[in-house]
Amino acid sequence: VSTQSTGVDEMESLAPILHCNITDLANEDTPQLYSVCGRGPRSTLRVLRHGLEVSEMAVSDLPGSPNAVWTVRKSIHEEYDSYIIVSFVNATLVLSIVEKVEEVTDSGFLGTTPTLSCSSIGSDALLQIYPDGIRHIRSDRRINEWKTPGKKYIVKCAVNQRQVVIALTGGELVYFEMDQTGQLNEYTERKDMNSEVICMALPRVPPGEQRARFLAVGLADETVRIISLDTSDCLSPLSTQALPARPESLCIVEMGQQEEGGGSSSTMFLNIGLSIGVLTRTVMDSVTGELSDTRTRYLGTRAVKLFRIPVHGVDAVLAISSRTWLSYFYQSRFHLSPLSYDTLEYACGFSSEQCTQGVVAISTNTLRILALEKLGAVFNQVTMPLKYTPRKFVIDEESSNMILIETDHNTFTENSKNQRKQQIAEEMVETADDESKMEAAKLAEQFLSEDLPEEIFSSPKAGNGMWASQIRILSPIKQETLEIIKFEQNEAAFSICICQFNNSPVPGLTYIVVGTSRDLSLAPRQCSGGYLYTYRLVDDGSHMELVHKTPVDDVPTALCPFQGRLLVGVGKLLRIYDLGKKKLLRKCENKHIPNLIVGIKCSGNRILASDNQESVHFVKYKAGENSLVAFADDTFPRWVTQATMLDYYTAAVGDKFGNLAVLRLPQDSKDNVEDDPTGNKAIWDRGLLNGASQKLDMINMFHIGESVTYLELSTLIPGGSEALVYTTLSGTIGMLVPFTSREDIDFFQHLEMHMRNEAPPLCGRDHLSYRSSYIPVKATIDGDLCEQYNSLDPAKRKAIADELDRSPSEVSKKLEDMRTTYAF
Repeated sequence: VSTQSTGVDEMESLAPILHCNITDLANEDTPQLYSVCGRGPRSTLRVLRHGLEVSEMAVSDLPGSPNAVWTVRKSIHEEYDSYIIVSFVNATLVLSIVEKVEEVTDSGFLGTTPTLSCSSIGSDALLQIYPDGIRHIRSDRRINEWKTPGKKYIVKCAVNQRQVVIALTGGELVYFEMDQTGQLNEYTERKDMNSEVICMALPRVPPGEQRARFLAVGLADETVRIISLDTSDCLSPLSTQALPARPESLCIVEMGQQEEGGGSSSTMFLNIGLSIGVLTRTVMDSVTGELSDTRTRYLGTRAVKLFRIPVHGVDAVLAISSRTWLSYFYQSRFHLSPLSYDTLEYACGFSSEQCTQGVVAISTNTLRILALEKLGAVFNQVTMPLKYTPRKFVIDEESSNMILIETDHNTFTENSKNQRKQQIAEEMVETADDESKMEAAKLAEQFLSEDLPEEIFSSPKAGNGMWASQIRILSPIKQETLEIIKFEQNEAAFSICICQFNNSPVPGLTYIVVGTSRDLSLAPRQCSGGYLYTYRLVDDGSHMELVHKTPVDDVPTALCPFQGRLLVGVGKLLRIYDLGKKKLLRKCENKHIPNLIVGIKCSGNRILASDNQESVHFVKYKAGENSLVAFADDTFPRWVTQATMLDYYTAAVGDKFGNLAVLRLPQDSKDNVEDDPTGNKAIWDRGLLNGASQKLDMINMFHIGESVTYLELSTLIPGGSEALVYTTLSGTIGMLVPFTSREDIDFFQHLEMHMRNEAPPLCGRDHLSYRSSYIPVKATIDGDLCEQYNSLDPAKRKAIADELDRSPSEVSKKLEDMRTTYAF
């Protein structure tokens, strides 16, 4: 018995995510997620893009501008493709696939005309359709040709293994079917569609049958017609679907659905690509041709072209718009994912010894062979190594550069490390006796020259209270570091922000402020002091120039720009600083935050200050009195890790125990001292429960089970709605989406209730108890649990749908619509 094992697949973990930002620095329409992950020398910056990873196997230039490409096999018994056929405006190029791809002239294909379609037909024949006719190339090199009648020519065509349908100018359909001898025979009657034919599609011939029963035709009158190809009612219409725009392309595929007992049944889908960049997927009845359960998705700005390609041995649909998308069925659910690759213009499945399941495609004037990687993955990632543990970063929008602070505890700086190595080497020589001095000197020299990679062997431990830190400016697009500013040993950077000061000598100048501490001890938390370093961005944001350094009494743990000045959390003090000539000038202070400020956000005159143990505090800045007044706080002691303002009255809070809460000011809350008739600020002095006079109401509560490291309102898809995106220490990227109608709330509440009964957790813990681990769950529905509906067996799906007074497909569509409105 072999004890060796080989890796089949690898799932990369993002854990731990320490900070994140969602923005479109690469101008790709869809935002990218920039996250810093890891610890110590194994830290990385990862650029996450929604889409499947694509491996580029080959790229070759073509003469002229091609407009289509196909692959064909000489026989159905051959394992790999034999030819690549490339069509140009006035010619056709045939390339043979052997050990290398080379042009051939004896394939039987007509090279002096553009080609509309090429395919294998029957068991060992090839078919070429061009504007003036059809060329049927038999295995014995006999060629049968069918020419178009009169002055008509072929505008569109559809082909499968045994059938050919062509559309002539004027909207006339001609149908051919292959007989038992391998001869293509024209059906006696022709069908006039009374409208211009834009596109056509045939499904594959079902196993054991002579023909496919349906033809889909897209017309210029913004309809798709399903036409019968059955012998009893050939070319008679069966059903019609009206569309919001002209159809550009059609594709009929069968995709599998898991069944009870481990089997699978396939459902026939009609995919319609519209001229307005929308993909429509409709279920097509395999017996009657009726269309039902239509779902739509916006793909891009260009008209959508559809191509059927094999993926993992089953059919999938490649949809090409301004981005390229793949629609496929994988692990019991449908996926529609973009490809992280250049824009393509035409594509076809490809198979060779080097690339058994790939795609051959045209992009501008190049021919590309691609392989699709890691099906089912939501993101593909580009990784950039970092030296120390990344803490926070900001992005300069003008230059698209990132300014990142890295800080490690129990670590030497490079200078300290070299000094320590030198000291150890000297001690090795000094402690050796006279006989072994030479050998000790060699060992010391070898020790000094030894340079072990720290990402593998880790960095040497310096001891508690020893810190190493640096600022890094990098370009995430070019994947290069532009500048590194190193701090001395035991000086550690903990906060950073990008801001503009109203009293800057040069209006509009961008400054970077970094908060550091000196000789910080974690338990008990104490330090010898802190500093605020003010830098000016120069050289188009690629370098920083130190303006001045401001000493502070404690660790500056939080920074935030505020009305042309700077809000700073120094320990438990909330301060406003302004730019001075030699240092930052303190203008205002609030001493009433209980423990330690870990985050600051602002909206207008309102400031949200997060305490590391006592939840969040709403603070009002009164410009007339130059004072910061806490007018509302929370009744629950949350150990806040991240908080953000959703609007002027509402905040979202994530804590270290994995709870997410939405807090809102009461409707009758007041932040204006003028509302107090006595005029003696009693509204602030009164206090309640040793805190502010007003308490926040908890609107939503949900336990996600992992410490929250990032929390912001953001949009993940172009044209999508805003939602609350969070990341966690364990590497999760999640989203909380708002409901917009009472009907949706009722539907998902009942679905969640049924799913709790039908799909209990594997380990037996009660779902409701888990989501209420610290505080009872409130007004939040578990979308992950609801989406498990699609993986239930059909009988359970049907029973739940009946309870909801809907069909299983309607429930699935509702789940899909909720996801695609906000996310991937």
